[in-house]
Amino acid sequence: MAQPGPVAPPPVPPPPEVSRVRRGRPWTLRKRLVVGLTGLLAIAIVIIGTATPIILHQFLVARVDQSVQSASDRSIRVVILPPDNANDPGGHQNGPEFLLQPGQAEGTVGALKRDGRLISAAVLDSRGNPGPIPGSALDQLNAVKADGKIRTVHLGGLGDYRVIAVQTGNDVRITGIPMSGSEATVRRLVIVELAVAGSVLIIAALAGAGVVGWSLRPLRRITATARRVSEMPLHEGQVLLAERVPPHDADGRTEVGQVGAALNQMLGHMQHAFDARHRSEMRLRTFIADASHELRTPLAAIRGYAELTRRSPEPIPAEVAHAIGRVESEGARMTTLVEDLLLLVRLDSGRPLAHETVDLSAIVIDAVGDAHAAGPDHNWLLEIPDDPVEITGDALRMHQVLANLLANARTHTPAGTTVTTSVESRDGSAIMTVADDGPGISPELLPNVFDRFARGDSSRSRGNGSSTGLGLAIVSAIVASHGGRVEVQSAQGSTRFMITIPVGVPPMSASGPDQ
Repeated sequence: MAQPGPVAPPPVPPPPEVSRVRRGRPWTLRKRLVVGLTGLLAIAIVIIGTATPIILHQFLVARVDQSVQSASDRSIRVVILPPDNANDPGGHQNGPEFLLQPGQAEGTVGALKRDGRLISAAVLDSRGNPGPIPGSALDQLNAVKADGKIRTVHLGGLGDYRVIAVQTGNDVRITGIPMSGSEATVRRLVIVELAVAGSVLIIAALAGAGVVGWSLRPLRRITATARRVSEMPLHEGQVLLAERVPPHDADGRTEVGQVGAALNQMLGHMQHAFDARHRSEMRLRTFIADASHELRTPLAAIRGYAELTRRSPEPIPAEVAHAIGRVESEGARMTTLVEDLLLLVRLDSGRPLAHETVDLSAIVIDAVGDAHAAGPDHNWLLEIPDDPVEITGDALRMHQVLANLLANARTHTPAGTTVTTSVESRDGSAIMTVADDGPGISPELLPNVFDRFARGDSSRSRGNGSSTGLGLAIVSAIVASHGGRVEVQSAQGSTRFMITIPVGVPPMSASGPDQ
């Protein structure tokens, strides 16, 4: 239906590897801040939680070492008598004498080596009484070097001990204090740290989410302002951008305030640009309307004089008759162009349309009949329901819509093309469809087919000299003024224009009486 052009092959879809990449749902700024702050806090807690047990363990080991050293010093001051019983040399059953001195802690181990052989060893119980040491622990005590250094030794059956061995004459006195108390303290600290750290992280995440959410309230208000502006119709007519970010959210001393101030400044520049565009459009509309009015009179005069010349009784040479015919033809074309321009100016300026009940079924019948008379070499089919389809609007303009679509089909499709016109009522709307099986619309032209002066080639010429290039633009403007929409689908062998208009909705704008 608009001027046909060469039909391009269907676009080749991109290979799978360059198709749209699926991405996960992006994180919001609030989530990133909360997770980032909680992560930093977690790192700090891990560092502190790791360092604290290590430091405490070193401190407790140092205290145990002091106790070991004190116990060893006391053992040196004790005189060990020679054994008076061969069966119990040195008191092997009761342990060495130095182990029984006052002030020894529970679990203290004492051992006596003489001539390289362990002759006495015991461990104090909770009452301070010496008890036997497991055999594996005896071997480990016997292996301790008598160098006066405190070291950690794992005694089988007893656990870890800090042990010191001191040489006194032929004897080696071994003293050990358990690490179980220190290790239990460190374990309790780790458990407490884990519980406290988990609680702190949960509380910090919840509190951080609240604080960050509260801090981002100005940014959300700025976003809401930008969203309201984006929902405004900005493409045509006079635009009033009254939306602005509140002053307390546009304080340049804060980062969010700088965003708000920048948005306000941008909206101000946009308002100036829209005002300049609207003034330019109004000047252009005024010029077109004035020029069209001024052209109507000379065009009528030209056509009148041409017709008067043809009616002269005097014989007219063939060349002159042909020239006068061309003058009449071009004058009629210019008159149609001027009338179309005037109609578009009226639609753009919001002139009131007629507000009456329109029987679309009758309009379709009349328009198809006219098209059949104008294009007998086409096949004209009509599909209408039994019940009339009615809307509220301007009957004259709706007839013009259908006449333009049918003329477009007649002009831009070859003889023998079948054009089917239908009307129906569906879901509270009236739907008119004009479809043909012609060569289709060029893919390059299809997106702009409803633009004014749209052309199917770069020369901006028409195969039919009577076309102004405004027919489909007028269709779109009239349908929009009735609150409807027009859509087009085209491929090789099938072109379909579909008009949808709400039933019972009065028109919004259009022409009034001729100016």
